[in-house]
Amino acid sequence: MDIASTPSLDLAHGEQMLALCKQLYPICRSLTGDGFRQSLRLLQQQVPALQMHEVPSGTQVFDWTVPKEWNVREAWIKDPTGQKICDLAVHNLHLMGYSVPVHCRMPLAELQAHLYSLPEQPDAIPYITSYYKERWGFCLTQQQRDALIEGDYEVYIDSSLTDGSLTYGDLLIPGDSPQEILLSSYLCHPSMANNELSGPVVTMALAAWLQSLPQRRYSYRIVIIPETIGSITYLSRHVAAMKARTIAGFVVTCIGDERTYSYLESRLGNSKADRVAQHVLSHLQPDYARYSFLARGSDERQYCAPGIDLPVCSIMRTKYAEYPEYHTSLDDFSVVTANGLAGGFLALQQALSVLEHDAYYRATVFGEPQLGKRGLYPTISTKETTHIVANMMDLLAYCDGQHSLLDIAERLNVSFFTLLPIAKNLEAHQLLSRSLQPTG
Repeated sequence: MDIASTPSLDLAHGEQMLALCKQLYPICRSLTGDGFRQSLRLLQQQVPALQMHEVPSGTQVFDWTVPKEWNVREAWIKDPTGQKICDLAVHNLHLMGYSVPVHCRMPLAELQAHLYSLPEQPDAIPYITSYYKERWGFCLTQQQRDALIEGDYEVYIDSSLTDGSLTYGDLLIPGDSPQEILLSSYLCHPSMANNELSGPVVTMALAAWLQSLPQRRYSYRIVIIPETIGSITYLSRHVAAMKARTIAGFVVTCIGDERTYSYLESRLGNSKADRVAQHVLSHLQPDYARYSFLARGSDERQYCAPGIDLPVCSIMRTKYAEYPEYHTSLDDFSVVTANGLAGGFLALQQALSVLEHDAYYRATVFGEPQLGKRGLYPTISTKETTHIVANMMDLLAYCDGQHSLLDIAERLNVSFFTLLPIAKNLEAHQLLSRSLQPTG
């Protein structure tokens, strides 16, 4: 892989990712079930090598058990006038996730115990689930709830909770080294554009880009799962190989808005992934939001858990739970944009490019090389000369075989991608030798 300059924003690519998000948006997904499978098949159309796997309900995965499979076909409430409200066909957030089947009539006072709304966001439908305790419920805006009239309501949920399976997708893209970089995203939330769809869509775009490269230094493990139970299930099957091979990893979520960039550190905050994430984001947006592992809330909890200890952090746009539309029907395409997705893709593409190209350079001559005779230094000296070649001279000053290009970029406070073409040019002129490990 040859990168002569910084990977740049590609708005057309963002439009393609946005189109896929809009295809996925109407599908009713959950931890398990046909909606997840349907969504995963759409991702397979983008990356056909993505494999689909099924893990039976009841399977023990570490301290957890794979739950029953949930599917829903129809759900609604009819008010005393016979008008449908909270209709799953209108918006799939209207139904509490994993609701058990029910068909009954009840007065408004009794129904209220099964309704969920957000008084502080009166025009938003909340996202509510009950994965591990059987119950049923409906979600509606506070405005809708306030307008309910007294009388008897008919409740209908045509759902099933049966022994089935949990579905996940994965792909291993081989590189020159068996050492791996992990990209993990989740696909279990219904109809929320940033919290749900931006992550897997950007992950698939990254997988397609990685596959297109003529050469890869590292291998890449791509994982699409239901959040939490999915990462636990995946680790229960692959933890030994992942612990032995993973050198860096990123949870890809909330990566599609234009508001900011964010980073959530790994459990100890000192992995190569942490360093790369901080470096890339500091040059994309110097005032990016940085979060402690104590603010975790996604699958980094599982990948960084004691005993697993994978070097995984998160690169995001606006972090989950930090934007007002989070976990509501307002998380739509007023939040996620083509430009936001393109920017999220760019941040992760740069992070992966740094990992691919970081190396240790050693000067091949004693003292400062004569650059002028090689056409690398201006032959007329002026007060501007030093400024013009400062990065090249500073790079040479630290090419001792003990400092990686990322080390030097951080010391000089310049982008890795400013130094990369300079280092390649000096190597082409045989003034630097390159190694993947420190040299004495």
